[in-house]
Amino acid sequence: MNSQKVIVEREDHIGKIILNRPEALNALNLQMAKGINDALSELEADRDVHVVIIKGTGRAFCAGVDIKEFSNKTALEYRSQFPALDRIIRTIPAMTKPVIAQVNGYATAAGCGIVAACDLAVASDDASFGTTAINVGLFCTGPSVPLSRCVGRKKALEMLLTGDLVDAREAYRVGLVNKVVPGNELESATMELARKLAAKSPFALQMGKQSFYTMSDLEYNKALDYLAEITILLAISEDYREGVAAFSEKRAPQWKGC
Repeated sequence: MNSQKVIVEREDHIGKIILNRPEALNALNLQMAKGINDALSELEADRDVHVVIIKGTGRAFCAGVDIKEFSNKTALEYRSQFPALDRIIRTIPAMTKPVIAQVNGYATAAGCGIVAACDLAVASDDASFGTTAINVGLFCTGPSVPLSRCVGRKKALEMLLTGDLVDAREAYRVGLVNKVVPGNELESATMELARKLAAKSPFALQMGKQSFYTMSDLEYNKALDYLAEITILLAISEDYREGVAAFSEKRAPQWKGC
């Protein structure tokens, strides 16, 4: 097996970030957190990549922070180290490219936060989700931010305060994941979704994702005003002209990404 803790692959305009600490259920240490952040930056900068998938090897997507590494430190040490962990869930929504979580096995604590921060998520039917830090005397403060924006206040607080695990069907019901499939179909179902997105105009995808997150933090009428300007930028783009021409000529569009 590849000894790298974070592996980056590319296929058909799709970038893959593979968490590769199966012996630790892909728990995050500083080296791995830095590797994920570097991989996100690398794929965001790659113009040939239109969609990103995050997945884990072995029996888990990510079992959170490695408590063996993040224990018995001073407040100053924690303050210097935790930004590397929070940076992952800050970066994913800020990226222009859609990011899909491919979730197998456990996605707990910081791992659950990563799933919540991703734009879309596909889970195997044996996946489990939980904000479990409360069980060891902590609280999933970072993951609470994207989680509360996915599942709503009451469900988020239930998960955060109890630390209980949620199965894949419940995660789907409350909006944490988009699709649940049998484990042997997880790879193909995630790739099918990624290829569907990768076939769209990369310019429209990127503008659409950015505008969605921006308007979510705006007052209602300001959001409409902002989105009207985004619509104009899309309407004068080369990709829109190509999309209309391809539709009229009954052919596949050849996107230019602008």
